[in-house]
Amino acid sequence: MKSSRPFLALTMGTMLLLPVGAATAASAAPTAPAAPPADHSRVVGEQPVRWTPHVLDGAVKDILRIGDTVVVAGSFSRVAEAGGGRTHDLHHLFAFEHGTGRILRGFSPNVDGTVTSLAPGPGRTVIIGGEFDSVDGRDSEGLARLSLRDGRAAFWFRASLDGGTAHRVASDGEHLYVGGDFTGVNGVERTALARLDARTGAVDEEFAPRVSDPRRSVLKVQELALSPDGRRLVVNGTFTKVDGHDRYQIAMIDTADGSVTPWSTSAYAADCDYSLMQTYMRQMDFSPDGSYFAVVTAGGPKVKPGLCKSAARFENTDTPDSEPTWSNKTGGDSLYSVEITSSAVYVGGHQRWMDNPEGALNPGPGSVAREGIAAVDPETGKALPWNPGRTRGHGAEALHATSDGLYVGSDTERLAGEYHARLGMFPLS
Repeated sequence: MKSSRPFLALTMGTMLLLPVGAATAASAAPTAPAAPPADHSRVVGEQPVRWTPHVLDGAVKDILRIGDTVVVAGSFSRVAEAGGGRTHDLHHLFAFEHGTGRILRGFSPNVDGTVTSLAPGPGRTVIIGGEFDSVDGRDSEGLARLSLRDGRAAFWFRASLDGGTAHRVASDGEHLYVGGDFTGVNGVERTALARLDARTGAVDEEFAPRVSDPRRSVLKVQELALSPDGRRLVVNGTFTKVDGHDRYQIAMIDTADGSVTPWSTSAYAADCDYSLMQTYMRQMDFSPDGSYFAVVTAGGPKVKPGLCKSAARFENTDTPDSEPTWSNKTGGDSLYSVEITSSAVYVGGHQRWMDNPEGALNPGPGSVAREGIAAVDPETGKALPWNPGRTRGHGAEALHATSDGLYVGSDTERLAGEYHARLGMFPLS
């Protein structure tokens, strides 16, 4: 999430090609309430469905299902129909029909750079964030809101970053949270973190938490996760302070007033990476009931103390100096993505093992083999028996739970021993 990404109940959205007056009315229309996060009472099956499209190059960075439309974002340029069908030139973004895999040719925005993150927008729209400068030739640095019907940018959404990129976006249907390495939005000074109106892109000037004191040269918010009730926002990145309070690489924000909460942890204070890596923090996600969240991390080539290259659970409380409820270490391999259901904490990366706290690039005592993807017990933190495997590559950067399964996006072609190029979906068994 990846952040907690509740998808919106769909209604027929206003068409984009309208007179100015109609567009203004549309932008003022009520925002549909967000649906609860997808949840599962059991672990998904180990055999992927056969109908997902194949992404033939680059990497998948994020996946989002809205109704029966699945949007896929990343750094790719070519996508093929399932079953060896037609190949399409689709750069950085495409959509297909959930359940059939049919690529939606009407959704074909021209985005000139990598799309790293997706969030549901008001009505039949999706908000994209990333390393791009324009959409369909219109200046739109790092942010845009697109119609799911035809992929066109909503011209009443006027958000643009003032330098830098958006690493992660999240939405509760009304507000859009943006984390990255930017210095402002729409000319309003905002360093690495901002909240916008999800309909118009206007900066919420009442929300202004200040991250500062980077542990490396670049100040950025790497990832963010929004609680299901929208009341808490967890952010991580290169910062070591928020509003003057010590918050080493991770902090919790009260969305009501933008203040940093009392929750804190020193669990990520250890310097367990190398100088070229700005931060080893990676994705986070809240549980469907909002009671806890999980964090996954990367790290440098050496195995060091601390929570690098691990998954960890923290309770959603106002407790200072919190310790993780549990942690699960890979023994030397990075994790990049996490998605939580009631039955499992799914993690993706380029790991070879889980349950490996004593491993040093080898399977230590008690470790279990888990190639590139795993499921962890939410209560104990131990790896579950689920073990489909995937070609490791750089790693799986996208996990997305839907009502009937789990989507996986990566940079490799083998999933559960079958050809599923960079994209697959494990159904509920």
